[in-house]
Amino acid sequence: MSDAPTTTPYDRIGGEEGVRRLVRRFYALMDELPEAAACRAIHPPSLAGSEQKLFEYLTGWLGGPPLFTDRHGPPMLRRRHLHAPIAGPEIAGWLLCFRRAWAETVEDAALTAAVLPQVEGLAQHMRNREDGWTPPDQ
Repeated sequence: MSDAPTTTPYDRIGGEEGVRRLVRRFYALMDELPEAAACRAIHPPSLAGSEQKLFEYLTGWLGGPPLFTDRHGPPMLRRRHLHAPIAGPEIAGWLLCFRRAWAETVEDAALTAAVLPQVEGLAQHMRNREDGWTPPDQ
C-alpha cells in the first residue's frame, strides 16, 4: 500500500490560482477572438458572473472543493443552458477559447490528454439546436 497522497487534476493545475488563471484567460479569449463571436453573443454583457460560475464548476469537476454544488446545487449543465441557443458555432468558439486557455495555462501534458477529450465531449453535449454546421478538420 502506498502512503503517497493522491494528486487531483485540481492540484496538478495549481489549485485555486491555477483554475482562476485558466478561467480568466478563457473569458479574455472569448472577448478577443473573432472566431468566438457566436459563443460570446449568448453570454451577458459582463462576463464576471459566468467567469465565477465556471471557476466554481471547474474547481469541483477537477477534484477541488465542490464550490458550484455547494452554492447552486447539482450542475445539470445542459438544463442550465437551455435558454441559450447552442449549436456548432457556439460550441466551436467555446472549445477554441478553452483549448487555447488550457494550452496557455496548463503545462501537464498527461493531464491535458486526460482532460481535453472530456471537455470536448461535454461541450458537444451542450448542443440544444441543430444548424447543419459541422466542425472544420482539426
